[in-house]
Amino acid sequence: MTDAAEVLKRYWGYDSFRPAQREIVDDVLAGHDTIGLLPTGGGKSITFQVPAMMLPGATVVVTPLISLMKDQVDNLADRGIRAVYFHAGQSRREASYAADRVRLGRARIAYVAPERLASKRFAQELRAWDVSLLVVDEAHCISQWGYDFRPAYLRIAELRDMFPDTPVLALTASATPEVTADIADKLRMRAPKLHALSFERRNISFIVRRTPHKDQMLQHILEHTDGSAIVYVRSRRRSVEIAAALEAAGIAAAYYHAGLDPALKSRRQDDWRDGRVRVIVATNAFGMGIDKPDVRLVVHYDLPSTLEEYYQEAGRAGRDGLPSYAVAMVAPPDAATLRRRVSEDFPPKEFVAKIYELMCVHLDVAVDGGFEMVYDFNTDAFCRRFSLPARQTRSALALLTRAGYIEFNDEAAISARVKATVRRDEFYTLRLDTVTEDVLMALLRTYGGIFADYVNIDEERLAAIAGVTPTVFYESMLALNRLHVLHYIPRRMTPFVYFPYARCETRHIALPREVYDMRRAKAEERTEAMIRFATAQAECRVQLMLGYFGQNAAAPCGTCDICRAHTATQPRAADMEDAILAAARAGGFALADVPRLWPWHAEAAAEALRTLLDSGRLHTDGCRVTTTP
Repeated sequence: MTDAAEVLKRYWGYDSFRPAQREIVDDVLAGHDTIGLLPTGGGKSITFQVPAMMLPGATVVVTPLISLMKDQVDNLADRGIRAVYFHAGQSRREASYAADRVRLGRARIAYVAPERLASKRFAQELRAWDVSLLVVDEAHCISQWGYDFRPAYLRIAELRDMFPDTPVLALTASATPEVTADIADKLRMRAPKLHALSFERRNISFIVRRTPHKDQMLQHILEHTDGSAIVYVRSRRRSVEIAAALEAAGIAAAYYHAGLDPALKSRRQDDWRDGRVRVIVATNAFGMGIDKPDVRLVVHYDLPSTLEEYYQEAGRAGRDGLPSYAVAMVAPPDAATLRRRVSEDFPPKEFVAKIYELMCVHLDVAVDGGFEMVYDFNTDAFCRRFSLPARQTRSALALLTRAGYIEFNDEAAISARVKATVRRDEFYTLRLDTVTEDVLMALLRTYGGIFADYVNIDEERLAAIAGVTPTVFYESMLALNRLHVLHYIPRRMTPFVYFPYARCETRHIALPREVYDMRRAKAEERTEAMIRFATAQAECRVQLMLGYFGQNAAAPCGTCDICRAHTATQPRAADMEDAILAAARAGGFALADVPRLWPWHAEAAAEALRTLLDSGRLHTDGCRVTTTP
């Protein structure tokens, strides 16, 4: 099989490529370094997975998202494609098994977390592989001008020294021209071919709703739209509270954040994907790799810090090309909140050095110790022990990661995994107690794939099938592990810290200018661009966004709230006043109800209400509006 279209049809069932996919695939197969700028939902993974099935050696994919690489490996297995992954949360035994598969040609694709590239042991292993293609996913992470720079990505360039004749494919959903040029430079690309789809999504209407009462506005929006929805918030606590409020209002909703148990995360995703839950209220941990084409609405309850983040999250609406909405809700304090967030993301340098020292004390890592070691690191417990502010502490850990002192991974929950180490027929000759035998039978009946590879398992589900408590299940699995018939890796429920280098003395901690000072200035610039987008009252929002990404729109989009306001008939001030007076005479109304009573003319209603109150024709006690006595 030599034709890319045949490979696409055989493994994915598609009759044709999406825009720009075929061009990227052809350039990769021709051996060219290539950059692909494909918006969210543009099908980036196809551009390297198809070549991986046609090239003779392995395709190495560097990606920062552990949960995404696991999902992709599972999805590829369902299509009959063999793939493996490597990250710091693996056991050495598991990583060794995966490396053997690549070296022996039994895996076509190897997903690699960037921090693994700092390991000399892993680098030696890489040199033994036959690598036909290097892929950098989320390539903006390599640029110091990108919004999610990760220093471990800089080591990707070292792969060019190992495989000088191997083409490199860099992929990202959002990058400014400055970031694109930096990607090519940092990856030492040779005359790269650039394929960039327009960032314009004509089927999405970008709407901003200014309101001090976001809860009422959110409920109103959901009640007046159909289809699946995502509501993005910026804190785990808020995701729980808003989902509960929507449920109380009769809207099927669930919350999702990085701290959830892996099995619960999976159930939440499945319930939402299959339509049993209409609304998922989530932090930005949700969405990467989630392939649901019929999302009709994405609401940003809290504004993200950058237009790159906003574009990626909003772009999860309408992947099927049908009309959809991206609604950002903006309250008066939001601009100040975004600016304060920059200060919290860049705490004083002395504070960052202090966090490094306290972290090493907390983990009992001595000076010159910790080299290439992984430690569980519960940030909440750490902050409680030393009475530290949580947000600034996490920011300090991120800065230490960017500076290369540590690799802090905040993906809190990693699923339990298991692999059989004996043949299937040998299981039935074991002498086990009744409970352990029940656990083993539940495992064999539920997960047949354990004889071929490590498989993620749902411990709670298996315990229920075996009729035992989770504690008894865990003890039985450890017993099977001790008998060397299974290799069982219990789930990890805390984030972890990886030390690519030995601990240094605190006085030697230095944050380079490009890690701290220059990045802070860039963060302030990106924040102001986000604020401008969210607060604009005259310019087309799509034109603003495209201009930020270095593209030009020939004409206003015609579908954002500003374009609609220019074309729609606005109520006369006198008519708006008459409507408000009528509502007041009918029994009055709460001030908080103004956005709900006049959702499409909320600003005109607020202006008319102020006029009526100033003239004395209406009265308010601070909560409720009535006619003047």
